[in-house]
Amino acid sequence: MKVRTHRCGELTKAAVGQTVVLNGWVQKRRDHGTVMFIDLRDRTGITQVVFNAERNAVVHQASHSLRSECVVSVTGQVMARPDESKNPNLPTGEIEVFVDAVEILNESKTPPFVIEDDAEVTESVRLKYRYLDLRRPKMQRLLTIRHDIMQAVRGFLNAERFLEVETPILTKSTPEGARDYLVPSRVNPGQFYALPQSPQLFKQVLMVSGVDRYYQIARCFRDEDLRNDRQPEFTQIDAELSFADREQVMSLMEQMIVTVFRDAGGVQLPTPFPRMTYAEAVGRYGSDKPDLRFDMPLYDVTAFAAASEFKVFKEAATKGGIVKALIVKGGAATPRSRIDALGEMAKGFGAKGLAWLKITPEGQLESVIAKFLDVKAFTAALPEAKPGDLVLFGADKTAIVHDVLGRIRLLLGEELKLIDTTGNTESIRDVIAFPKTQRAQCPLTDAPSTVSAEQLKELRIKLDLVE
Repeated sequence: MKVRTHRCGELTKAAVGQTVVLNGWVQKRRDHGTVMFIDLRDRTGITQVVFNAERNAVVHQASHSLRSECVVSVTGQVMARPDESKNPNLPTGEIEVFVDAVEILNESKTPPFVIEDDAEVTESVRLKYRYLDLRRPKMQRLLTIRHDIMQAVRGFLNAERFLEVETPILTKSTPEGARDYLVPSRVNPGQFYALPQSPQLFKQVLMVSGVDRYYQIARCFRDEDLRNDRQPEFTQIDAELSFADREQVMSLMEQMIVTVFRDAGGVQLPTPFPRMTYAEAVGRYGSDKPDLRFDMPLYDVTAFAAASEFKVFKEAATKGGIVKALIVKGGAATPRSRIDALGEMAKGFGAKGLAWLKITPEGQLESVIAKFLDVKAFTAALPEAKPGDLVLFGADKTAIVHDVLGRIRLLLGEELKLIDTTGNTESIRDVIAFPKTQRAQCPLTDAPSTVSAEQLKELRIKLDLVE
């Protein structure tokens, strides 16, 4: 194999006339008889390489054995493309490489899906063949963004005189918010390590030790039920500093986030960041970690509810509870079946139900509860609700209303595509190189797996499995 001189996304018309070596994967091939065109791909992009029978018959013949995802090394001369063949959508679109020598580094079987961003393939297949999925340009971009973020974090914290210190992965079980992953100790029979849910203990010890400012891009492990935004193992930016007050910590983290967005994403965030109290966050968005990428706040209509004739509202409002409303803009067209489904979800979250009403184009209220409500009083209590909107209500104890409507809000934000997701991806698994499924399994390696009887004996472990 020849050492490459350039990557596949680097060549421009400034390189015309040069002899180059490119190594990469065959993306596509187009056979035009005496001329074969192949798109050669690596992490940086695509270069069109040309096998011309008149230029080199042997090399042209060899090109017929190249298939999608074959790994090849080509040596050739950079040529300017004819004007009619230029591709303005590619950084390399003004040139092509006429091949004088080719070496197949690795042949490929037909892949289970096309290595393209818009390929129609299920997530389970993508995860099973993750080594193929990661070749797609989108996945390469996401991995690059993640790398750039970590480098920006390190650069900022290093400049602020933090020390990056690695803390142990094999540690002691501590009572935190989730179950620990346990690791049996062979040399200490009957005893177990725990994988850390966070480096909390060790970073505090580092402060006592005089380290003063510590950080770590730390791997953490929590044995908990998985959701769309949770993985059993994850990475967190972990930091601790001595002799600092709350304002200093918040200001420092704000500066770090601004730096990360600027250096890794090319985005200049406005400062200072808006701040809200815990009560404001929970009261307005139903969560102490509100997603502010979309608005859809909760409105307090308890006073209106107390004066209404609707028994559910009146009882909640007069017996120490609250009534809050969530406005779905343009949601009056939502079918009843979907509204009922939201009600069932609310019950699953702990509510007794989910009252609702639609506002007609004429400004009238349409719902099974509309006869108990005064239109003028409702309009005065909730002027933000306009004709064509759907209004959802929570009426219960304060904590239940906030939690249920907060979760419904997030669900609707995703469903109505109000959230501009990072990296243009809807799944956290897309920004992790080798993620687990919602059953905490690795489709690539089939972990977790059984172990041999010999290993269990060595660890003095007996299994008591219920069939």
